[in-house]
Amino acid sequence: MSGMAPDHNSSSQEEYIPHYLQKEDPFASKLSREADIIAGFYLTVIGILSTLGNGYVIFMSSKRKKKLRPAEIMTVNLAVCDLGISVVGKPFSIISFFSHRWVFGWIGCRWYGWAGFFFGCGSLITMTAVSLDRYLKICHLSYGTWLKRHHAFICLAIIWAYATFWATVPFAGVGSYAPEPFGTSCTLDWWLAQASVAGQAFVLSILFFCLLFPTAVIVFSYVKIILKVKSSTKEVAHYDTRIQNSHILEMKLTKVAMLICAGFLIAWIPYAVVSVWSAFGRPDSVPIQFSVVPTLLAKSAAMYNPIIYQVIDCKFACCRSGGLKAKSSLKKSRTYTISAHRDSSAMNETQLE
Repeated sequence: MSGMAPDHNSSSQEEYIPHYLQKEDPFASKLSREADIIAGFYLTVIGILSTLGNGYVIFMSSKRKKKLRPAEIMTVNLAVCDLGISVVGKPFSIISFFSHRWVFGWIGCRWYGWAGFFFGCGSLITMTAVSLDRYLKICHLSYGTWLKRHHAFICLAIIWAYATFWATVPFAGVGSYAPEPFGTSCTLDWWLAQASVAGQAFVLSILFFCLLFPTAVIVFSYVKIILKVKSSTKEVAHYDTRIQNSHILEMKLTKVAMLICAGFLIAWIPYAVVSVWSAFGRPDSVPIQFSVVPTLLAKSAAMYNPIIYQVIDCKFACCRSGGLKAKSSLKKSRTYTISAHRDSSAMNETQLE
């Protein structure tokens, strides 16, 4: 009986037919027309807010592009990824939801799937790089002394190459892009894992290199940062005002990065769970009406980051103004000390005379 198990598994994989091959029209919506209209309005609002927000971040950064620090360059790259998702991807799904079917055929489906995965992977890898930057900056102070702008641009080149490689791998014959079960959107063909061992290897590789490994690096970085901050808070309290202000600014920037990563993961993890279940769970066991909710939640991830930037920006401004006041008071105290020293020297000279 044990010897027959592998044959049974292989035969079941060969007999499995994915949802998009079970029906003549895989792009017809499986939702009600009312549900499609609601989803279309939802994505329209998300797309407008995301485009305006990320466009504003990029515009404001371009006005001071020569003064951007390495960490800020990475933040701009994240805004570029989010803007790409909004401009390149969302119009396809919005039109399809309002049309009650995917209207762009297989070529449009593969393009939409590639663009969504490319910019999504770029966002996650950018956040991974930002988390490493924060970890090295907070936990290894000497790192900040040698990091320059050209290092950030090298990192950007690696990020875009990484995202391009994994998004293009499905076109090499080891994977594919396919319509979602509800018909009006497209994604990676997670259902290949149900059909063959090669499909399982493809899905596992995507999950590890484009989700699990980056997420593990992010979690490791911020856990180490939290532990370091707890142990060094008392030490920083003994330093002068300038070092305290610098520490506060670094922690504010770290909080921004943590909030961005948390928002991204909260938006994408439900979709990842559903995708993994579709790949390795019981075939077609995820209800179609349920599968659309994580997809819509994931599409909202690009909207959160500009909101986080604006909320924290006010605190940055207050912190900077506090730092300027501290510097001015420090200069005044130095002037007073120097003048007092000069006065005392003049008095000594008079007494000697």
